[in-house]
Amino acid sequence: MALSMLGLAVFLFVTMDSDYTTSTAYAAASEGVEITYGSVIKLMHEKTKFRLHSHDVPYGSGSGQQSVTGFPNVDDANSYWVVRPEPDTSAKSGDNIKSGTIIRLQHMKTRKWLHSHLHASPISGNLEVSCFGDDNNSDTGDYWRLEIEGSGKSWRQDQRVRLLHVDTSGFLHSHNKKYSRIAGGQQEVCGVREKKADNVWLAAEGIYLPTAESKASM
Repeated sequence: MALSMLGLAVFLFVTMDSDYTTSTAYAAASEGVEITYGSVIKLMHEKTKFRLHSHDVPYGSGSGQQSVTGFPNVDDANSYWVVRPEPDTSAKSGDNIKSGTIIRLQHMKTRKWLHSHLHASPISGNLEVSCFGDDNNSDTGDYWRLEIEGSGKSWRQDQRVRLLHVDTSGFLHSHNKKYSRIAGGQQEVCGVREKKADNVWLAAEGIYLPTAESKASM
């Protein structure tokens, strides 16, 4: 795990935003780390412990866009997501993220955005969740509202959260319904409009940018 985190940090230094080279980005090793814009995280499905995952494989039905699944292994490079704000806002890398804020999640490897729409998901027939767009193309189908469970106001690694899709009102959801062929052993990720135990997620492994306040005091 330490080696994979080091590899990710080197990758960020070479390829990603300037914030990673001008501030002290660090690997999250304990609970309670604050999640800020620009951080690169894995989202863990609370109930099954699978990580939110994507890869350059299109759905064979529905939209035909890049598929999104739940992945069982912790050490996988296709499960990293960059936390981004809405476009045309004053939010910047290092800003903390409060409950109720609209965010976007960009798949680190393919640069596409976590997306949803009214197409049916392949296994359960719920709302399809896909990856779509690129660095220069994003729309409201990429907007997710952060809902923190409990009394917390800003997103931290130990907090249970839900992500509510703005356009469809579907919560980011997964369950133990698994694919048997192309993504064998991976489980379906979809959108569900009801608030359920299966649409709770936690931030897990990642490279976290320090808060803007922390950087200002360095």
